[in-house]
Amino acid sequence: MGLSIISVVLVLIFAFLAGLEGILDSFEFHQPILACSLIGIATGHIVAGVVLGGALQLIALGWANIGAAVAPDAALASVASAILLVKSNDFSYSNIIGVIIPAAILLATAGLVLTTIVRLLAVIIIHRVDREAEKGAYGMVQFWHIVALIMQGLRIAIPAGLLLFIPSNVIINGLRAIPSVISGGLAVGGGMVVVVGYAMVINLMASREAWPFFVVGFALAPLGPLTMIAMGALGLAFALIYDHLDNKGGHGGNETVGDPIGDYLDNY
Repeated sequence: MGLSIISVVLVLIFAFLAGLEGILDSFEFHQPILACSLIGIATGHIVAGVVLGGALQLIALGWANIGAAVAPDAALASVASAILLVKSNDFSYSNIIGVIIPAAILLATAGLVLTTIVRLLAVIIIHRVDREAEKGAYGMVQFWHIVALIMQGLRIAIPAGLLLFIPSNVIINGLRAIPSVISGGLAVGGGMVVVVGYAMVINLMASREAWPFFVVGFALAPLGPLTMIAMGALGLAFALIYDHLDNKGGHGGNETVGDPIGDYLDNY
């Protein structure tokens, strides 16, 4: 599917911003729901971009850097998957889940090589910045900081440009030609990162007053008639209830511990 010059320029700009935000975390442009939606806007397929971003966001929530193991790059996965979806011209849900997202995750995993290269260059830049700071050349310190940020943007913009100019069928056929041993290993490794990432998040959030909400969520999640919007509405309702109880102030025993659900449980 051909794209206009304006669409190509906008996609490259959004890809560059996603790369920057992967480090800055100021506007969250690297998050799948935003990155895919922006590229959908740039290419005139906003609905498909939002659907893809929502599906990929649920996966990326569990990605976390664990020790020396680096999770797949959410920015690259988002940008790559959105470009592949637009170029495939097949916006069906089966294509998104069965082809686009697995291909994007493989590209993001392989793209960790770019992350390694950028970080090696960043080490060199840091030593250069130290020397400039010792000389009092603070203008050069600022310059090298900007250079380091530009590298992060190009880390996503360059692969995005390649995907724009390489036929999508060539890319997808190449990914399908990867031996199942390798692709399966990447899938298992990516799945383990997601599981451990969710476990770390739950471990941080788990407490006596939060467990009832986890239980309710697990009980409601398998119910088919409940959509994601309904689940989000329930989550918002629980949050408002908790906030109301917190402002009202519960008392467990002779002191307030700041956990309203826990305080009420203490009364029983």
